[in-house]
Amino acid sequence: MPTISYLERRGELETYFDRTAVEAWSRLTSDAPLGRIRATVREGRDRMRQTLLSLLPADLSGMRLLDAGCGTGALAVEAARRGAKVLAVDLSPTLIDLARKRAAASLDAGDLEFRAGDMLRPELGRFDYIVAMDSLIHYCARDMAKALSLLAPRCERALLFTFAPRTVPLALMHMIGRAFPRKDRAPAIEPVNPATLRRLIGEEPMLGDLKPKRSLRIVNGFYTSEALELGRP
Repeated sequence: MPTISYLERRGELETYFDRTAVEAWSRLTSDAPLGRIRATVREGRDRMRQTLLSLLPADLSGMRLLDAGCGTGALAVEAARRGAKVLAVDLSPTLIDLARKRAAASLDAGDLEFRAGDMLRPELGRFDYIVAMDSLIHYCARDMAKALSLLAPRCERALLFTFAPRTVPLALMHMIGRAFPRKDRAPAIEPVNPATLRRLIGEEPMLGDLKPKRSLRIVNGFYTSEALELGRP
């Protein structure tokens, strides 16, 4: 089961992304003009999305994919275009509604279902691939490893996720954010030591034979994120 700290943070995220940040998130994930800082975040997210897609097969025909924490659905649409049967889940019903509208505007969106809810629910079913892009970055390393252990039993081939690697600039921004809170600021990102995260992943028995494989980091202005692939031998 998810830890108490995971459930508490999940509640904060649901409130933030479904109420406080809907307009900002809609602009960030569109072509709307942005300020300098948010523009670097958009560019970084675009690069990370393409990085994760590059770790998936070019042809996903006949495969099921879970986009765990799909936001406005850009990665889910691209995976469906490759032939995957995609289930895209997000805590925010408002973002899910926006994702549906954007996917409907794409004539080649493919086999794609959007659903509001918790990505860890086992009744979502089994998948060939699970992708969690920037949906675990607000959790501490231990809660992140526990969440991955709950996703792993439903994953047949590979689980791809991102985390915020602990670096000096990112740690500094994190401290500043905690020192000067604003009511409209997103719940804090939790910088994670990659070696600590790998150790915790190795200690989770439910991860089975899913082991760390490829790892790629994207640094673009105010966006820093690292992709890690958990795959089978």
